[in-house]
Amino acid sequence: MSQTGDLMEIKEERILEKYAQAESLLNGLDHTPRLAKKTNVNPAIKREKSPGIGGSTRRFRSTTPGLVTKSTARPEGVHLIDRIHAIGDSALLTSPLQASVLTCLRRALATSMVVSDQYAQQTGLNEMLKDNLAGKLSRNQTKDFGDLLAASSLISLHVFANMASFLLSTHQAELTESTVEIGEVEEILTDNPQLALTGALWELDQDLAIFANRDDLLLPVVTAFLEQLMEGVTLRAANTSRLEAFTNASYRVEADDFQIDGFTPFAKAKSSKLIMTFKKPNEVVGNHIAKYQSMKLSKMIMAYDFERKLNPFAELGGFIFTFMGDGKPGTGKTTLIQMMAGLINEYCLNAGYPFRYENLSTDSIDSYQGKSAQNAKAFIRNIIDPHVIGFGTIDDIDQLAGKRGDRQSSAGQLEITAVLMESFAGANTLVRGNCTFGMFSNYPENVDDALRQRAGARFLVDGPKSREDYIDILHLLMGKNHNIPVGKHELYASQQIKKAVAASYDKHSRPLEEGLIEVYDKVTKDIGKLDTLAKFGTYLDAIQEADERFTGRAVKNITDAVKVRAMDFELPDEWMEKPNLFLNKKYDTKKKMIADMAKPITIEMVMQEINRYADSEFRYADKSDEIAIESAVRDMHRMEEAKLRYLKERG
Repeated sequence: MSQTGDLMEIKEERILEKYAQAESLLNGLDHTPRLAKKTNVNPAIKREKSPGIGGSTRRFRSTTPGLVTKSTARPEGVHLIDRIHAIGDSALLTSPLQASVLTCLRRALATSMVVSDQYAQQTGLNEMLKDNLAGKLSRNQTKDFGDLLAASSLISLHVFANMASFLLSTHQAELTESTVEIGEVEEILTDNPQLALTGALWELDQDLAIFANRDDLLLPVVTAFLEQLMEGVTLRAANTSRLEAFTNASYRVEADDFQIDGFTPFAKAKSSKLIMTFKKPNEVVGNHIAKYQSMKLSKMIMAYDFERKLNPFAELGGFIFTFMGDGKPGTGKTTLIQMMAGLINEYCLNAGYPFRYENLSTDSIDSYQGKSAQNAKAFIRNIIDPHVIGFGTIDDIDQLAGKRGDRQSSAGQLEITAVLMESFAGANTLVRGNCTFGMFSNYPENVDDALRQRAGARFLVDGPKSREDYIDILHLLMGKNHNIPVGKHELYASQQIKKAVAASYDKHSRPLEEGLIEVYDKVTKDIGKLDTLAKFGTYLDAIQEADERFTGRAVKNITDAVKVRAMDFELPDEWMEKPNLFLNKKYDTKKKMIADMAKPITIEMVMQEINRYADSEFRYADKSDEIAIESAVRDMHRMEEAKLRYLKERG
């Protein structure tokens, strides 16, 4: 391997050297399942070969030192080549799709073996394998030996599934409308890389025998299997040690334009085609803080460095990974989405960056168990792809994600809630700064508390609020087909963003919600002006006593918002228009340019952000409590009416 930049190039000759071993695995292997339940499937039918073509099957013999194996492929064993050839109507000829699938599997297997060898060389596993073969492995080395073999096994499986899935993605046009639910991949073994690949191919053979009874189902079954295998391996890797040598490096296969970045699935950096009416900032009336933060975030995300795969804002603090926009119907949430998507799309086109936008809608809820979670995971995976700039939205999240404990939430809605919670602030969540997720709702009080608190920033979408706002929006929506004079009003003067935002922030120097005002007044009466960290801590503790849902996560979100305020500047428009001024510079240079613009954190910032966040929580709680009270009252009225009717019938 040669290194170019931060990428380790996997040489083509190394991959070609592994082809024979890969073909042997596809030709024939024998495996006794240990984790998966074996289904009695018919053995693959071996096709008759034309005269003159050799019929011998090459058997796999490991070349890895320390792993002594013998050929165990019996006639009734697993023969993936024959299994795939037998799919479809043709009795003799291999279809182009079948040949492509086998070619992709062979190349992915060979590449996974090369990466596994590289890992063994880097970590000293090679020497341990030799010592184990010679019986010289000490007891002190036994645990390390087992850990390294487990890590190497997971690396082999993920690289195989990742690359095969990537190579097969070129055949997406051949996918039919048929959907195949194969369930989780169970035979994920970590004894050694060879056994891991053998177990995976055995389970793939099982799935092909069960689900791929037609040629048009071959690709859906294989791709579904590879996705499930990647997902299962990634979950196992989260609790596996000794993976740093793999996860801290990036590999590239030049011939395939394929890249390996740890356990992140690779997809070509393609932009999504946006069919959307974009809005300019001046077309968003009111919503001053929400508009300002959306405009800042649209530029902030563009600081992402594709070589380092990190955004300086994510390292310095102040990057908004998740946010929630809430407000009454008709206040401009959709317009805000259109504005932000339009800005990022324009910046990416100018910089030559791939941009991907997706919305997770109620169409993702499926009655089939597990399908809703799969849809949500696919949405997350597409947006967090480190090779693109991503913007994901979840409109009407109160309808899409279920509230735990709510009997009206369907199983599919609860699946989506679980996926979003894990993805937005889970143990494996990695914020690179290349993407952001916006959750929007007219009824945020109906969103699960824990999920809502995973929104790092709050955008109150309150629409037009003043006489000037209503004149501006009336003029905007009327269009040009009229001669009605504007009158005494300077159009859009009140939409001057900096002036409007300053006023919006200032109003949060005191709380706005009645419940929070009581807490604030009591605390300030007892300890005076809140001007030290100790006094702020007292205020936060009092808020928690008033609302038990105000937890440590809320404090983290507040401090993140304060850091955003410290970065309370917009990157100059010129930097977006002329990429050489900023976007094309090296990561460290961009980081310094941003750090030089940062402002010191002030007492006013902390006070305003505590009140802004706490106001939103009290607003949600008040609405939630009111809804619960109204529901209880309705239930009581129904019971009273039922009793009256019952007594009337008996009388």
